[in-house]
Amino acid sequence: MMSRRVRGRVVRRGKEKLDCPDIDGNLSLDEGMLDWTSLPDDTAIQLFSCLSHRDRASLSSTCRAWRAIGKSPCLWQTLDLRHHNCDTAVASSLASRCESLHKVRFRGPEAAVDIIQLKAKNLREISGDCCRKMTDVVFSVLVARHTALESLIIGPDFCEGISSDAIYVLAVCCPKLRKLRLSGFHQVDARAINALGQHCPDLADVGFIDCRRVDETALGNVTSVSFLSVAGTTNIKWNLVSQQWTKLPHLIALDVSRTNIAPVTVTSLFASSCSLKALCALNCPSLEQDASFATNKYHEGKVLFAIFTDILRGAASLFVDMPKNDQKVFLDWRNTKDRKTNEILNWLEWIISNSLLRVSEINPGGLDNFWLNQGACLLINFLQSPQEEVQERAAMALATFVVIDEENASIHTGRAEAVIRYGGIRLLLNLASSWKEGLQAEAAKAIANLSVNANVAKAVADEGGINILVNLARSANRFVAEEAVGGLWNLSVGEDHKGSFAEAGRVKALLDLIIKWSRSSGGEGVTERAAGALANLAADENCSMAIASVGGLHALVTLARTSKVDGVLEQAARALANLAAHGESNNSSIAVGSEAGALEALVQLTRSAHNGVRCVCVCVYLYKFCFEFLLVIFARSWIDTPCLWQEAAGALWNLSFDDKNREGIAAAGGVEALVALASFSANASQSLQERVAGALWGLSVSETNSIAIGQEGGVAPLLLLAQSAAEDVHETAVGAIWNLAFNPGNALRIVDEGGVSVLVRICTTSASKMARFMSSLALAYMFDGRMHKIALEGTSAGGTSKIVKLANLRKLALKCIDEFVIGAEIGRFVSMLRNQSPTLKGCAAFALLQFTIIGGRHSPLHAKLLQDTASQRLLRAAAAAASAPPEAKIFARIVLRNIEQQQVGSSSI
Repeated sequence: MMSRRVRGRVVRRGKEKLDCPDIDGNLSLDEGMLDWTSLPDDTAIQLFSCLSHRDRASLSSTCRAWRAIGKSPCLWQTLDLRHHNCDTAVASSLASRCESLHKVRFRGPEAAVDIIQLKAKNLREISGDCCRKMTDVVFSVLVARHTALESLIIGPDFCEGISSDAIYVLAVCCPKLRKLRLSGFHQVDARAINALGQHCPDLADVGFIDCRRVDETALGNVTSVSFLSVAGTTNIKWNLVSQQWTKLPHLIALDVSRTNIAPVTVTSLFASSCSLKALCALNCPSLEQDASFATNKYHEGKVLFAIFTDILRGAASLFVDMPKNDQKVFLDWRNTKDRKTNEILNWLEWIISNSLLRVSEINPGGLDNFWLNQGACLLINFLQSPQEEVQERAAMALATFVVIDEENASIHTGRAEAVIRYGGIRLLLNLASSWKEGLQAEAAKAIANLSVNANVAKAVADEGGINILVNLARSANRFVAEEAVGGLWNLSVGEDHKGSFAEAGRVKALLDLIIKWSRSSGGEGVTERAAGALANLAADENCSMAIASVGGLHALVTLARTSKVDGVLEQAARALANLAAHGESNNSSIAVGSEAGALEALVQLTRSAHNGVRCVCVCVYLYKFCFEFLLVIFARSWIDTPCLWQEAAGALWNLSFDDKNREGIAAAGGVEALVALASFSANASQSLQERVAGALWGLSVSETNSIAIGQEGGVAPLLLLAQSAAEDVHETAVGAIWNLAFNPGNALRIVDEGGVSVLVRICTTSASKMARFMSSLALAYMFDGRMHKIALEGTSAGGTSKIVKLANLRKLALKCIDEFVIGAEIGRFVSMLRNQSPTLKGCAAFALLQFTIIGGRHSPLHAKLLQDTASQRLLRAAAAAASAPPEAKIFARIVLRNIEQQQVGSSSI
């Protein structure tokens, strides 16, 4: 039985107190269903207030009582439409609930038009982003319909489609305006700024951020301004600033971050402005490069916030009673009742977080010390801000400032671990657990990026982050789900965390996401990340069994058949490749290839152009149509992605270890596909080269496949790959040639392609012992006499020269083999007979027995190599040694007998 007790508390809404009574109960499902509709209205309102607007709407649809509660004005004072497709019809349906709406956030100019349909006449705050395409008309209509507007924030995107004329309309239509922050305008002229000063007497907070041109003189006429930002704005005439802005009677704080302001201007502002207390100048090169200015103490009572100053200590100095702990200054001030201090620090939080975000996006050099010693700590502080916009920007900056190379998923270790040091992981997870979808998405993205670092990933897992992200991934909001699954993708890399994914249905949750979002328009991001997480987990044996047990093979195959997105197909191929890689350890490889109908469904071969070279893609289709996916990637003309081929070829390599799989791959056109891919991969990545050579090596174990590979032209590209400087590629390609050389027809093709000289060079110079060994065996197979018979068949007048050529090549090959085997393999075992260890003597004698065993295809050749006097002397000594173990003596005697019996046979070779 489960017991729950909800303690009573008093919730303040403005000046009204809502008493929430105790719900005392040992509530048990066994005692009957709880009638939630019987809850007091105040309690139900509290319940609704903890939900997103989407969930509130869902809950309101359950009954009449809750439908009425769901329309309560106190639940509709703010509205965030950024992550929702709010068209005109939806906006009209919400209009009846928006009479008391005070604040709305939107994304894109289309949403700005829809806001008008809400008919929220009392709207006081509007905040919009991604408004690059917004025009004067949309902007003007938006502000003209909301004359009670007190705050307008548009940015941080560049909005060059909005001119000064629209700002003039704003000034005339919204006389109650107190805060205006606009980003990326092409020009803000004197007419527009003077109108703001004339018609908006309460305008205290002005920001023209990242604008190309702002009239400095006109800004000096907005006498009501207390907080001014021109961060990132270019073409400012700083001599006019010194003359005009110092006359602003109420100017308390100024932001000139990311501008070319000179030290002399800063000094003038501090000296001439009586009201100015704080000046933000983050990432201002002229100030940072002036060593004398950087060490200046400035004027008493005034604070400069810059890269080279202690920002937290500077913020603390604004208090009358300086906080004891500078690191917690932004936390401490929230308890103060001083309105002016609150206003300054609220503004500082917004301005500094915005500047840090923009600096992290640009990522200029030379800021490592700043980020490690101050920047990370500041962003962690801002995660705890009462301002939602500040929290979001801090999370966005944390997600950005750690990234060194986005393409290769490389992050800065020191910065990532600084986030751990300042306690940022727990705070990010708390934000991810919020009901506010904007915070959820940005926190999840930060966690995802930071989790590329193994220490951060461990901290996230230890703090319960996997559960939090799994729950977020189930969100109906695509943006939230996408970022949450991205975090799971990165966490699934760590070996320490993979076991926890196999628990509590987390693998099933990832599969459910694939099924859900692969059917939805725009769900490719979620699908790719979920498939990527499964691909990482599939490399773990326990997780691979968990994936198979919940229908993962079928889900991945279905994804492969239906998706037309390269990234999705690549991750699906990688997942199937990793599942197949387990071989017989958990039957995954066999299951991949032997499921009913899988082999028959391997897709037909199609070719597509890539850089002028005709190439083939491969896809693995698992479960019911397993190999189809591997060959489909090669087959689709619209796919031209080497990464995808790499994963698919790797999957085929893994699958080729099983006899039935080899047959199925070949039956479905896999030989042709891989030979074509080998021809294409001459200038491709080393990973792709190794995997395609490995797949051909695996297939060539079968004599039938070996012949088919030769007939399809596989010898030439494999010889080319065998000469690669990359040891893995070189070794794998030689392995495939070794198998091919056993067939006399292929042996002749190797000769015709100049392969003898290639193999001799590998046998004598390769740094890989395995490559040398396999190349010597390949040469032995080629010149054991069978190839000569084929070469002599049907020879005409020119046959004599061909025979002479083969004889010369045979001598070269045998000389090479002789040097290798005597010097490398047989010679090592002969030398081992001298060892004092009885065990090693026995091992050496047994190895030599294998080389000379009667009936072996190359035993005559090996016996010939042992016929020199020194080798036989050592064998006789071992056979007669009193200290040698009985088995060593027996093996040595058998070897001597074999040598004698095969002397006649060896002379015919």
